[in-house]
Amino acid sequence: MEFSVVDYIVIVLYLVGVAGLGIYAAGRQSSTDDYFMGGNDLPWWAVMFSVVATETSTLTFISIPAVAYGGNLTFLQITLGYIVGRIIVSKLFLPAYVNGNLSTAYQFLAQRFGGSMRNAASTVFMITRLLADGVRLFATAIPLAIILRLGGAFTGWGNLELYLLAIAVISIITLIYTLIGGIKAVVWMDVMQMGVYVGGAALAIAIIVIDLPNGLSGAMQMASEADKLHIFDFGFDLSFTDFIAQPYTFFTALIGGAVFSIASHGTDQLIVQRLLTTRNVKDSQRALVWSGVVVALQFGLFLFIGLLLYAFYDTQTAAQLGLANNDEIFAKFIVEQLPVGLSGLVIASLFAAAMSSLSSSLNSLASSTTLDLYKPYFGGGGTKAEELKISRIITVIWAFILTGSAFFFAYLQLQEGEQPAVVELGLGIASYTYGGLLGVFLLGRLFEGPNKTDAMISFFVGLAALLYMVKGPIQNLLPGEPLAIAWPLYTVVGSIIVIVVGNISRWIRNSNQ
Repeated sequence: MEFSVVDYIVIVLYLVGVAGLGIYAAGRQSSTDDYFMGGNDLPWWAVMFSVVATETSTLTFISIPAVAYGGNLTFLQITLGYIVGRIIVSKLFLPAYVNGNLSTAYQFLAQRFGGSMRNAASTVFMITRLLADGVRLFATAIPLAIILRLGGAFTGWGNLELYLLAIAVISIITLIYTLIGGIKAVVWMDVMQMGVYVGGAALAIAIIVIDLPNGLSGAMQMASEADKLHIFDFGFDLSFTDFIAQPYTFFTALIGGAVFSIASHGTDQLIVQRLLTTRNVKDSQRALVWSGVVVALQFGLFLFIGLLLYAFYDTQTAAQLGLANNDEIFAKFIVEQLPVGLSGLVIASLFAAAMSSLSSSLNSLASSTTLDLYKPYFGGGGTKAEELKISRIITVIWAFILTGSAFFFAYLQLQEGEQPAVVELGLGIASYTYGGLLGVFLLGRLFEGPNKTDAMISFFVGLAALLYMVKGPIQNLLPGEPLAIAWPLYTVVGSIIVIVVGNISRWIRNSNQ
């Protein structure tokens, strides 16, 4: 079926409404404190939902149902690690950040190791976000392009044109409210947009259940018979080599998920910035810990959609349905099965997830650039109004850079035969850099002896060692046989290397004195 005029009206009204509501929700911005910190006056529950929305992309909306459709529920094991990791961050890092009146996570490194370590970490963060979020923005366009093509609206358009259109629309609308409203607009729009995409998912569930020939119980029986309700896999029957290479065994998921969450929510400005907008430490801790619970429930919701679709399409594979892969299953249902108007609403929820991710990235990149690099070296003596103007200019610059990055990855994916590996590297870049970032933060938080030289040496050794060891797209660029370890363990390995090298460097330095 093709989209109706009503569907397109729903999408357009949503996009226009998002821009207007975002500006309205922001209020007056008079300083960088308002623009990047929200005046430290945002309620914890709004920050909690903003954290969840920031972590959620269109890929979550589309790909998590595909995980259950083609596999089982073992993915949920990693959410236990996410919760444990957030609890640790709430106790280990947040008091130091909030009580230290810090505006970025990397200012902690400046206090502990000096400005050079802050600059290095902040720069690595920016490179990480540029690659990861550029790919993420491009990847966001993939399901949207699939849906637009299946809907029949853009017959004759090529993949590249559809991708560029989706990227441009998302970028322009998101920039409008992020530029004018700052972090307040970002947080409140995250709250609204999370409600939209969760509502869209719930709506899809209701439609699927109504259309199931044997009802919900029949769908669960089919899932059970196909062993899709399997959650825990301890992997005791695996060899050591296979065990460390399997991402969804219980202990790998728990430990790897916890350490990854400590890095992503304790050292990445993308998340830390939100936690610093609350009124006090207790509110920050509450927002962070409860976000882990909500994320687990959200993953469960989208996995449930995958189970229902498995029954709805009577266990057919993606190939049997004429699709390239399982990621297109939910998109197919949205376009072909949802009633007029509701298809537009669910697609609007896809835009919601995409814009939440992009707005968070823009504001965090602008805050780190302004507060970590610009103000310490070029911002002395400027008025609040001048600093705010510079912050907005930097936001616009990052919007163009991220959009350009997404265009670049789209071109590589579609024009160059060997480039999909580059896209995989971009998507996985955070896993490579989080180990180094977390390691140096732990080195500064848990050990008194290491100085800035030890920190810098260990930081870059950790990054280089992980790139060399980890099996992935980078393996083709380096000599030797890479070690195959599961992606949840990348951050574990990287942080351990940094801590060990940092303390060895300290020992050598002390021995030579």
